[in-house]
Amino acid sequence: MKLWLPNQQLRLTVAEIAPMPQLLHLESLDLTTLIQTGDTVMWGQANAEPLPLTQALMAQRQKIGRFRVMLGIANSPTCTPEHADHVDFIAYCGAGANRQLANAGVLQVMPSHYSELPDLISSGALRIDVLMLQLAPANAEGRYSLSLASEYLLPALDSARLVIAEINAQAPWTYSDRTLGDDDLDAILFTDRAPMENPISRVRESDQRIARHIAGLIENGATLQMGIGAIPDAVLSALGDHRHLGVHSGSLGDGVARLMQSGAITNQRKTVDRGISVGGILMGSCLLHDYAHHNRAIQLRSTRYTHDAHVLERIDKLVAINSAVEVDLSGQVNSEMAAGNYVGAIGGAVDFIRGARRSKGGLPIIALPSTAGGHSRIVMRLNGPVTIARSDAVIVVTEYGVADLRGTTLTQRITKLLDIAHPEHRAALQTQLDNE
Repeated sequence: MKLWLPNQQLRLTVAEIAPMPQLLHLESLDLTTLIQTGDTVMWGQANAEPLPLTQALMAQRQKIGRFRVMLGIANSPTCTPEHADHVDFIAYCGAGANRQLANAGVLQVMPSHYSELPDLISSGALRIDVLMLQLAPANAEGRYSLSLASEYLLPALDSARLVIAEINAQAPWTYSDRTLGDDDLDAILFTDRAPMENPISRVRESDQRIARHIAGLIENGATLQMGIGAIPDAVLSALGDHRHLGVHSGSLGDGVARLMQSGAITNQRKTVDRGISVGGILMGSCLLHDYAHHNRAIQLRSTRYTHDAHVLERIDKLVAINSAVEVDLSGQVNSEMAAGNYVGAIGGAVDFIRGARRSKGGLPIIALPSTAGGHSRIVMRLNGPVTIARSDAVIVVTEYGVADLRGTTLTQRITKLLDIAHPEHRAALQTQLDNE
């Protein structure tokens, strides 16, 4: 676009007259002139966190005055309970380092379906004043990549008063819904650091047994959605002999990269986004980051797309694999609280479970070990909230087998779930039933 100024007979490009973002310097990083008392600040979750910015924010909190932070999954110790002296923490989950905040009583949990987050942000119901991003360096066209995460950052990008970006020379360039230019940014900080990585999951024998059960349910050509943790990682490791698998998930991990490299994941039979592994965020190691770098076969999308009910129902053979804290004998699922502490989330589990139920040939799977700390995770009554209702009938998998609750009565569900409970707890569960 060109602008003509007749009086001066000058022709200026938009780039020449648009304000350039403020350049920040790491050795003198001062956020107190940018962030105001009462602001709500959000940043990319997990490994997408722009660490130099978030660490400076916490260090300068007293000078800024009281403000709020909206957290996703926290893979770093940036935010600690002592920071609550000037910061109000809210989050959709208790995962990662958020658990420390929750246990200290300084985390306000916002129970929300993941699919609702974009509209909450866009409408202002969840007001985001300042957005902090970690971006990959500009390409030849001067456009930055969102790198490790797109998801709910996109609606925040359009509604925030202030956008501050860390341009990390080592952040992978990934393909997404959009790229950013200098005109999208108010301030930038150039860095050169290795992005955070997810630690390798500790996979137990029970996880491997669960994974083998699930792998036996998955057909060649199915499209996978995986939650986060040891069991989804174990499932991916058990799928090496499958062929023409696809991926449409909230998060993508190392297991996806390995199966794409081996040829097990090709995405060639997907009914939506054929040839592409679709996710919202990369949650893995440098193996995943290197594989996703400038790789068009991996694309990150907004939560509005990855968790959209109409998109999910059009994906044939959608297999949704999510974990839980406990399941009761009627088929209700608690994915949020354990021993009175908020450790999980509603997250995208309900979105994907319902999507898989509507998918032609889809499988809505909840996977969990039969015990935790010596206690049964198949229970008479939930010890926390109902995250997934019994009307959203799922396939429950433990190391002891598979209980398909679809189309079953309450009595049938009791039998099926007792069969996959730990043998040492089945008698006690039956006694509780008999005493009702």
